[in-house]
Amino acid sequence: MSRRPRENVLRAPYLKSIALMADRVPDVQAYPFSIPVIAAEPFRIDFTKAVTILVGTNGSGKSTILEAIAHLCGFGRLGGNQNYASGDQDGETLGKYLRAGWLPKVARGFYTRAETFSGLVGQIDGFGAEDAYGGRSLTERSHGEAYLEIFRSRVQGKGVFLFDEPEAALSPSRQIDFLKLVKAAERGGEAQFIMATHSPLLMAYPGATVLHLTDFGILERPFQQTEHFQVLREFYLDPDSFMDAIFTD
Repeated sequence: MSRRPRENVLRAPYLKSIALMADRVPDVQAYPFSIPVIAAEPFRIDFTKAVTILVGTNGSGKSTILEAIAHLCGFGRLGGNQNYASGDQDGETLGKYLRAGWLPKVARGFYTRAETFSGLVGQIDGFGAEDAYGGRSLTERSHGEAYLEIFRSRVQGKGVFLFDEPEAALSPSRQIDFLKLVKAAERGGEAQFIMATHSPLLMAYPGATVLHLTDFGILERPFQQTEHFQVLREFYLDPDSFMDAIFTD
């Protein structure tokens, strides 16, 4: 009697961890190793859920870490995947000094970053790939429309998907659309998401691991305990008093 093949029951997250190989760091005083959250020993992130959200102030290392993860995935430094790669893999990046733990190693996925997204869209159009996006050039769409269209097209099946400040392209209502797409993909069990954001709306994604990058290392906190949420909560509670306070010496 022949046995039925066992189903692959491994589900996201596939990237289980990243850790700095400190013995390979050429100069601990040089960027990016001088970023406080990376300099805090030992630098390591464990990914235990399908959705991980990195939060922190400007310069805290969010984008640097996402770029490093993109390098480990074989994606372009400025966005894309292994087919549409914006930015080469040869530049200096933190990813060259990280050890990744995979189960299993997944080569599929996509990476977007806010400051280079327009260039990535132009590159995709240059490849004549508009047929994959409803037969309409991405550069003819609004920033938010292009972002969501790439998301719909690329977030399919098994993969690691990296998003650096997606809110830069998305209005609040479009952020809700984005969250719905993440949830639909997560339900399939095959998609892992790692995103960096300043948006409390995105931080509030149900069940996500929220990692706060600080000068003292990485702290796992509920989104309600982030500075981003607390500042905006004060504003929404009483906008007039909030504005009076910030402009009063």
